[in-house]
Amino acid sequence: MSRWAKFCGWLLKKMGWTTVGGPVPENKAIILGVPHTSAMDFVISYLFYTQFAAQKARVMIKKEFFFWPIGPLIRRMGGVPVDRSNAASMVKSLIDQMEDQETFILAIAPEGTRKATKKWKTGYHLIAKAVGCPCYLGYFDWGRKRVSVGEKVELTDDARADTDRIQGIYEEMHLQGKNPEGYITH
Repeated sequence: MSRWAKFCGWLLKKMGWTTVGGPVPENKAIILGVPHTSAMDFVISYLFYTQFAAQKARVMIKKEFFFWPIGPLIRRMGGVPVDRSNAASMVKSLIDQMEDQETFILAIAPEGTRKATKKWKTGYHLIAKAVGCPCYLGYFDWGRKRVSVGEKVELTDDARADTDRIQGIYEEMHLQGKNPEGYITH
């Protein structure tokens, strides 16, 4: 294990976080990141995944964050710039990237924003089904300071029904976001 991986695990613990489980065992997977209420969710996720010295997890981040001097750092940490103005193009691009690479772990906030929203987006579902990769119910619970890739969830061919079911599972977990007002259940 690299020094950087050890440092990331140490820092996460020093910040009071408990790691639940480890990285996903597959080479390709979608990890949902819930509740997404702060840019700090990215930092916690990065520390969590990097501590295992496994393949790098990538995270969708709106393209506006990729400016000098932090843009190159975000890319190095696994940030994937996305243009949210064209959802179909964004999903197609991510599918192509995942299909072209041997390993590709992608973290997605199904809420699609750090603001409170009741209806989650289904892009994660389209990507997972197109690539044929599993989907995990990842979480960062700021209330209990627990972070995990979560459990694998089986997806059907009905993206909306699956997303509603997944929202219900998360609701039963009683998670708290860094900014609690940014996470509402349906």
